[in-house]
Amino acid sequence: MGLRIVVTGAAGMLGSHLVARLAADGHEVLGLDVRDVSPLPDGARHTVADIRDGAALARAFAGADAVIHSAAALPSYPADQIRSITVDGTRSVLTAAEAARVARVIHISSTAVYGLPKLVPTPEEYPRTPVDPYSRAKAEAEVICEQFRARGMCLPVLRPKTFLGPGRMGLFSMLFEWADEGRNFPVLGKGDVRIQMFGMADLVDAVVLTLHAPPETANDVYNLAAAEFGTIRADFQAVLDAAGHGKRVVSLPAKPTVAVLRGLERTGLSPVYGRLLYKLLDDSYVDISRARERLGFAPHQSNQDAILSTYEWWHSRPQGPSTATRTGRTSRDAWRQGALGLAKVFF
Repeated sequence: MGLRIVVTGAAGMLGSHLVARLAADGHEVLGLDVRDVSPLPDGARHTVADIRDGAALARAFAGADAVIHSAAALPSYPADQIRSITVDGTRSVLTAAEAARVARVIHISSTAVYGLPKLVPTPEEYPRTPVDPYSRAKAEAEVICEQFRARGMCLPVLRPKTFLGPGRMGLFSMLFEWADEGRNFPVLGKGDVRIQMFGMADLVDAVVLTLHAPPETANDVYNLAAAEFGTIRADFQAVLDAAGHGKRVVSLPAKPTVAVLRGLERTGLSPVYGRLLYKLLDDSYVDISRARERLGFAPHQSNQDAILSTYEWWHSRPQGPSTATRTGRTSRDAWRQGALGLAKVFF
């Protein structure tokens, strides 16, 4: 028999995939987001509401068996909005779920809580060391989760790496656009760092596993990511090869390039945020053995599988390739390239 499940952030990339999967599995699904969604999959409903609106949450959570909390602000948001949505919103969601006696709340966090860890693969026990407004908000939201778990709530916390799949835009749209136009693509330094990512279908599978796991198993913190991954140069080159123009990944001197990009970030002329810059200079991957052993998590997509399937979706989408005009308010938006768009002439 199906469950009654509420998904916050249901208009976002992850939330929309979760709604579709859970409805297809026979559950009664209510999506909740500040944006409307149309059309909806069979078996799903949607309500427009803010996760900081306690009264709206109380109505949505009444009679729910589970809540999947995937709503959050992206790093592109102003710092005050990041904290309000991610921290205050999480507190509101958990307060309402506790009042409605929801049996299980799955909180979608991020490996960003580790900051720029010196230990790879990074285990769940690694201390939270946030370095920017986004990672600080994610870390603070986890502290709130721990408080509610201590009061008896079954509250799994999932920490996925950057995930890709149909619908993903963001900075990846810049790589896809340049590849499609027949341009080379730059990387910092040699591009030989190993950056782990994650396929959307595997992330949805992991959430479903957590939803159905026994409480004593689910009620934990889990890293989630691809099991197979290589260097950022190899992953980006795979996209350029798929584009078929014979272009290559081009190395840029790391320190001068970072200095330029940091300057552009401060002036608002580049969408690349500081933590991402430094993350691309060192290996970045996490230990997923806990999820494998306890949840039965078995990711099917490698980094290249995930990035190539996303590029295939991007290339074949009805509106066709186009230059971004948005600012990255959601993962579904292509980010405005700013001064980086002008650099295309050199590649």
